[in-house]
Amino acid sequence: MIFPEPDALAPPILKLDDIFLTFGGTPLLAGANLQVEPGDRICLVGRNGSGKSTLMKIAAGLAEPQSGEIFRHPSVTIRYLHQAPDFDGYDTVQAYADAGLGPGDDHYRVTYLLQHLGLTGEEDPKRLSGGEARRAALARVLAPEPDILLLDEPTNHLDLPTIEWLEDELTRSRSALVLISHDRRFLEQVSTATVWLDRGQSRRLDRGFAHFEAWRDEVLEAEELEQHKLGKAIEREEHWLRYGVTARRKRNMRRLGELQDMRARYRGHKGPQGTIQATVADARESGKLVIEAEKITNAYGDRTIVAPFSIRVHRGDRIGLVGPNGAGKTTLLKLLTGQLAPDSGTVKLGTNLEIATLDQKREDLNLDETLALYLTDGRGETLLVNGEQRHVTGYMKEFLFQPEQARTPISELSGGERARLILARILARPTNLLILDEPTNDLDIETLDLLQEIVAGFAGTVILVSHDRDFLDRTVTSTIAPANPEAPDGRWIEYAGGYSDMMAQRRGAIEERRKAEKSERAKTSDAPGEAAEPQKAKGKLSYKQKFALETLPKEIAKAEAEIAKREEKMHDPALFSRDPNGFAKLAAELEKLKEGLARMEEEWLELEMLREELEG
Repeated sequence: MIFPEPDALAPPILKLDDIFLTFGGTPLLAGANLQVEPGDRICLVGRNGSGKSTLMKIAAGLAEPQSGEIFRHPSVTIRYLHQAPDFDGYDTVQAYADAGLGPGDDHYRVTYLLQHLGLTGEEDPKRLSGGEARRAALARVLAPEPDILLLDEPTNHLDLPTIEWLEDELTRSRSALVLISHDRRFLEQVSTATVWLDRGQSRRLDRGFAHFEAWRDEVLEAEELEQHKLGKAIEREEHWLRYGVTARRKRNMRRLGELQDMRARYRGHKGPQGTIQATVADARESGKLVIEAEKITNAYGDRTIVAPFSIRVHRGDRIGLVGPNGAGKTTLLKLLTGQLAPDSGTVKLGTNLEIATLDQKREDLNLDETLALYLTDGRGETLLVNGEQRHVTGYMKEFLFQPEQARTPISELSGGERARLILARILARPTNLLILDEPTNDLDIETLDLLQEIVAGFAGTVILVSHDRDFLDRTVTSTIAPANPEAPDGRWIEYAGGYSDMMAQRRGAIEERRKAEKSERAKTSDAPGEAAEPQKAKGKLSYKQKFALETLPKEIAKAEAEIAKREEKMHDPALFSRDPNGFAKLAAELEKLKEGLARMEEEWLELEMLREELEG
């Protein structure tokens, strides 16, 4: 993947300095900064409620801070991806997306983007699903190719093929990017710099998200050490105050003032938000065989959702379901868990099953209930966790809720807080079969870490649906996916391992099939007395494949040129001793460029082989 090089000498095209904003008496932003230069690819990270979306809206001009300086270059165009796009006044998705174009922008870009996002443009905006609305909004902000793209959770409601397409589109884009996302793999692929919003303030790392967590831990460790040193210094000064010489009163008053300042700093220090500490409540062990499905099928009208499919799920299995939106993942999940009866075939559930479910629409939530009522099922102030009575406010604190929120209606919580609340309720109840449908939606990175640990270490059985590749790789032992992901036809295949393992097995199977077909063609053409009939084309390349086949050689040439430039710089024998950080940065860039070049060459080779096969 090729990233446009930021110009180190170019002035910023967007700059937020010392931004302050308070909500309800509580500081949300307390001196936050954000600077965007041409070519920047910044991921904005932080806990749920840290102010990431607010800072991005201020950058877009959609919100005003109480104080601070904002600079936007007069000639710069900015586009902001709204979480809830407003379709009022538009009869079709095409009209909505076209309205985002400026004078001189290419109208064909809208058609191209809608096609790749799975939309025709003729859809009625009033009848769009959440995923379709997000795709339409993406087409509108991407089409003008603005100088700055501000993307808030762009992958929410998108399926894996679309997420991977969006990654490629953004890495080829010349727009500067600022993006918020919980999708680790997406951030690692797209970002080259990280801004961490923590306790109202911002810190910047000029490296991508892959390096963020190690850096964050170093920063917090240094902060803890500094606070410890300040505490020791206060102890020394207090000892002097009690037992030191009392002469030279003016000097003593100065030291007393310094001691008071140190005490104020120590008391005023606001440590990082805690981490959730929780485990799944123990339940009795289920039977060894948890689910047995034999040749189950399901159809909706003339469309087959599940062709005959059989599987045995054993205690301890962790199974992931993946596939494009509309392929039938949730339907298959409901069939396997007995929530939906198959059209034919049988499903047998094992013994002693205690099931906990997290559904993607969060339908379990009554928004009028308070947090305490939801967690206790209306049974007073306590709940039973692992056989122990716990006060609800104490249990809430383990999930980073404040005691005063116990009487807060659920409707007032953010999406991330609602996801955390459901997680708290699920983990309090004994379970040995976890059913998770899109569990990562709206979770911040730290809560996602906890969920990964819980799923990976769960003694029972887990079946989950997710579009988060990193989450799947870290948690599941096998992956079920459509046999034909480009055009799902109801056939499903189980692969050993996570998402990356599944993709490797698919590539291997495709290569083996091509070798077999090539060998068969060779045998046919060599058969005596028979003239080899010219092979008829079985189909044609898609628009996306044609476009990639035409553009990849240029991108490969660009990558080779960028690699050559960096290799030439690294040949300087004095570079490492003169600028070790610069040398390390060059080495990292070189490695990334070479990885991208290898991927592009492999993709071009596969497409060229496919073209030759189709054209005979």
